[in-house]
Amino acid sequence: MVIRMKDAEILRRGLDAFAELGYDAASVRELGRRIGVNHNFLNDRYGSKLDFWRAVVDFAIAELEPGSLEDDSDEQSSIAGRVRGLYRTAAQRPQLYRLIWDEATRDSERLDYLCENYLRPAVTEALPGAEEALRSRGWGDIPVHLLYFVLTGALSGIVQAPLANRLGGTRTGDHRDEPIADALAEFVLAGLLGSRDS
Repeated sequence: MVIRMKDAEILRRGLDAFAELGYDAASVRELGRRIGVNHNFLNDRYGSKLDFWRAVVDFAIAELEPGSLEDDSDEQSSIAGRVRGLYRTAAQRPQLYRLIWDEATRDSERLDYLCENYLRPAVTEALPGAEEALRSRGWGDIPVHLLYFVLTGALSGIVQAPLANRLGGTRTGDHRDEPIADALAEFVLAGLLGSRDS
């Protein structure tokens, strides 16, 4: 008897595997085992492990709920909404952020794919408003990569649940982590949008 799994479930299980193991440690055989398919299935369906990885990333990003809790009344409110949205999406889908963080530790074709298709466009879209808000608070010009790391650094409190729990947290890995996401976003926003002299 052949059990047919929907593509979405295959891709979700692939995301879980890549997030836990990393690309290099996730052999095609292990991916097949975790997904519940023959290891030949992935190459037959997706072409290669790399193509499957790309499909997983594309699916995971497309599946995210809109990341902005934006209030367009002013630039500060708009930035705050984007940051809160980013942290909420990390709480809803920590596996994606684990995958991104793992890939960010080495030069690879996969990091190029993430940067070209997702990270750089997201930063470029958010940058003009963020730069203006920072300048108005006396920060001057901040390099793009530093702004990215300021905004995403605290995500470790969401995506590194085992460490967070060992340090006294109570991470659950689902929507119940949204209060933690909101608290982290508020810490980051207080530092980012406060005056440099305060």
